[in-house]
Amino acid sequence: MASAVDGPVGKRGSLAHALRRVLPGVGVVLAAGCAPGADGAGAGESAAAASASALPNPSAVQRVAFRVPAESEVRDTVVLASVRRGRALATFTRDSLPRHVGNGLVCTNCHQQGGTLENGMAWVGVYARFPQYRSRSGETIVIEDRINDCFKRSLNGTPLVPESRDMRDIVSYMAFLSSGYPVGAETEGQGLPKLEPLQGDSLRGASIYLMRCARCHAVGGEGTQLGPPVWGPQSFNIGAGMARVRTAATFIKHWMPQDSAGVLTAQEAFDVATYVDAHPRPDYKGKENDWPHGDPPPDAAYETDAARKKRTATR
Repeated sequence: MASAVDGPVGKRGSLAHALRRVLPGVGVVLAAGCAPGADGAGAGESAAAASASALPNPSAVQRVAFRVPAESEVRDTVVLASVRRGRALATFTRDSLPRHVGNGLVCTNCHQQGGTLENGMAWVGVYARFPQYRSRSGETIVIEDRINDCFKRSLNGTPLVPESRDMRDIVSYMAFLSSGYPVGAETEGQGLPKLEPLQGDSLRGASIYLMRCARCHAVGGEGTQLGPPVWGPQSFNIGAGMARVRTAATFIKHWMPQDSAGVLTAQEAFDVATYVDAHPRPDYKGKENDWPHGDPPPDAAYETDAARKKRTATR
C-alpha cells in the first residue's frame, strides 16, 4: 500500500512519483510513452498496454469478521508506545490537543470505547480501507485527510500537520486496530447499522429529549460531565456528520442513552435527531464546496454550490 504520508496525487507529489511508489516500473512506462516510436506514438502505447496487461485483475471486496487485537500482538516497544499515545489522544483529545479542538467534544464521544465498539463507528479495520473515495470531498483521500476532517468538523477545530507526531500516533493506533485485515476489506460491524429513514417530529423530539437525554446533555444542550454538548457554540459544527438527521438518528437509536441503549424506537430516534439538529451550532467555512459533483445525501444540513447549480439547470 502506498505511504499515507504522500497523500493523493496532486496534493503532495507528482503523478509519476506517486505511481512509481505504488507500481514499480511504471516510471519507465511513462517515459516510454513520451518518446515517439516508429509511427510517432505506437511504441509508447504498446508499452502502456503491455504494462496494463501485466497487472493483476482486481479481486472482489472481502468481508471479514470484527476482531479487536490485543496489545500483546505488538512486539515492537516503540510502535506500542505510539499506539498507546494515539489511543490517549483520541480519548482525551480536548485536553491533549487544545490548539486543534474548538469545542467540548473528543474523538471517542462518537467512536466509543476507543473506537472498538462493533456497529458503533469503530476504527477496527478502517486503516485497511484507505486511500478511499469520499463523495463529500469529491476525491480520493488518505487516512490523514479523514482524521483532519473530523478535527475541522466534529471537533470544530484546526487540522493536525499530516507529518506530525500527533498525527502519526493516531494513525498508529488505527493501524493497530486494523492488524491482520486485508487491504480494502470491509469489516463486519463497521459504521452504524442501517436504519430506514423516517420523518422526524421536533415537538415529539423535544419531549423525548427532556425525558431521556437532558440528564446527560443538559436541557440547553450544552452538555454535562456525563455527556458532550449537542448544540450551541461548544458542539459539533454544521459540517459534521452528526449534523445530518439520518446519521444522528441511527447513532441515537443504537447507542443512546448510554446506560439503556436501544430503548428508543426508530421513530423516537428520528424525532430526537430532528429536534437536536434543528438547534443552532457553529458554521463550517467552505461547506458550500462539499459534494462538488452535486450528489449530496438527502439529509445534508445545507445546500452546496454544486447542488444549487444542478437544481437551477433542471428548472
